[in-house]
Amino acid sequence: GHLNPGSHQEVLMKTGLILLIVGHLNFITGALVHGTVLRFVVAPRDAVTLQYIIANTASVIAALLTISCGIAALMLSRYLAPAALKWALLALSACSSLGCLSCLLGLVVSMGLTLGNQGRALLAPCAAANAALTPLSRECPFDPTRVYSSTLSLWAVSLLLESMEIIFGIRCLLLTLNLLRL
Repeated sequence: GHLNPGSHQEVLMKTGLILLIVGHLNFITGALVHGTVLRFVVAPRDAVTLQYIIANTASVIAALLTISCGIAALMLSRYLAPAALKWALLALSACSSLGCLSCLLGLVVSMGLTLGNQGRALLAPCAAANAALTPLSRECPFDPTRVYSSTLSLWAVSLLLESMEIIFGIRCLLLTLNLLRL
């Protein structure tokens, strides 16, 4: 059936709010991963750390897209008329959903690599390569036992949030298509 404008506005508002909240949560999760772990492994020594950094940066960008998508949905729920806003939301929700989907895959790869190599890339800063020469410089910047589990759990949270972003992003997309009568 076809939704009447009233329920459209309500659904858009709820979807917008959810996207806003989830986007912010994901942004925080990405920032936490970066702040607690990735800033120590920032030298892209190998493909794995590079992949972590790319996946995490993409995650933050997708979160920002989701937030702007939520804002656009909230704006549209207040003013249903502007066609430009509808097209903007259409583009944003499409980009946000695609962005989150690629992040989801990136995260899965990150988690797979981490589980596969037992977190070696995460623990690389602690590898005392030349301990004899520089006894101080290679001190571990974090607790190596906890970094592995906390990174994986943060990524698991991120995965969950990305999935929600995709679901509501697509819902937003379908709503906008409906509004544009496409």
